[in-house]
Amino acid sequence: MNADPTGPVEVVPVIGRAAMETFIRLPERLMRGDPNWIAPLRQERRMAFSARHNPFFRHAEVAFWLARRGGRVVGRISAQHDRLAPAAADGSPAGHFGLLAAEDDPAVFAALLSVAERWCAARGSRHVSGPFSLSINEETGLLVRGFDTPPMLMMPHDAPYAAAQLERLGYRGEQDLLAFRVDTAPPLPAATTGLVQRGLPDGVVLRPLRRGRLRQEVALLVEIFNDAWAGNWGFVPLTPEEVDAMAKALKPLLRERLVWFAEAGGRAVAFAVCLPNLNEAIRDLSGRLLPLGWAKLLWRLKVGSPSTARVPLMGVRRDYAEGILGRLLPLFIVDTLRREALAQGIRTIEMSWVLADNMPMRRLAAAVGGDAYKTYRIYGRDLAA
Repeated sequence: MNADPTGPVEVVPVIGRAAMETFIRLPERLMRGDPNWIAPLRQERRMAFSARHNPFFRHAEVAFWLARRGGRVVGRISAQHDRLAPAAADGSPAGHFGLLAAEDDPAVFAALLSVAERWCAARGSRHVSGPFSLSINEETGLLVRGFDTPPMLMMPHDAPYAAAQLERLGYRGEQDLLAFRVDTAPPLPAATTGLVQRGLPDGVVLRPLRRGRLRQEVALLVEIFNDAWAGNWGFVPLTPEEVDAMAKALKPLLRERLVWFAEAGGRAVAFAVCLPNLNEAIRDLSGRLLPLGWAKLLWRLKVGSPSTARVPLMGVRRDYAEGILGRLLPLFIVDTLRREALAQGIRTIEMSWVLADNMPMRRLAAAVGGDAYKTYRIYGRDLAA
């Protein structure tokens, strides 16, 4: 019997492995006709949504739901209450939604958002925003521009109709996040070349990642990251447990000469991380690592080498950020990453994400020839009293 496309929408919590598997796989069906969508690895998603494996759950409460109509799954959503997230403008606890994927149907979107909003309101939130999937330190924002190219590692790719469905429900854009594309082969713009040729000041050196001290190096870059971005919009510090999880997850992707630190007087004061684009390596695996996916993935990462990469993390300690050195160091580090990436066969780097009103980062991207080719949007709305 065919499901009634006009019947009522039922939203049910995700309980048990079978329901979670349905939750994970739903976008594979919804996005099947989009040539630029890339199915995430199912095993990675299982761990990301597991309280046992993802340390995010140690400081956050999370709920997952599926929308059904006539026995057919037609959408999904999550809601999060992160105790480390900054409060809303009115001082109430932050309420977040995420992992939103649904058929192009106003009734389905309305049912999903209504359930997530009620869940957030029950925890004291008077404002809800998203998508955060699950955290601002994971996949953030809804794609609203740049549907014609596939997403980079840990960046979302959404259906073009999703933004209109949110806006129909009264959601409004609160922040735009930009992704900048940098081609590694062309020379730097003339003005930038002059700055780089002058060299770093005495006492300042750049050094690559020391892979033999991986855990300590990851802890160091997170220390700088937490200091550099504290107080910025939406900032949530990475916890020690998340640092450990990050070190394990990133180990297969980290390359010594694609992670650079700047040291001043022997102290690490800035860093940037460039990761080979895992999405390029898994594009034809349909989310599966068995039976041959593991072999293909390892070969592509070790031998084939993706031609694209992403800079997801960078930062300058706050006691350096406002000075001349703080403005120069990111330029020298990104230029070094650009040249090292080219030497490894990487032709395109994405710098993402960057707040649309973060003019220093936008100027840095322009200085290395970057163009803003994708926009992701954070939506929000006040909840009824």
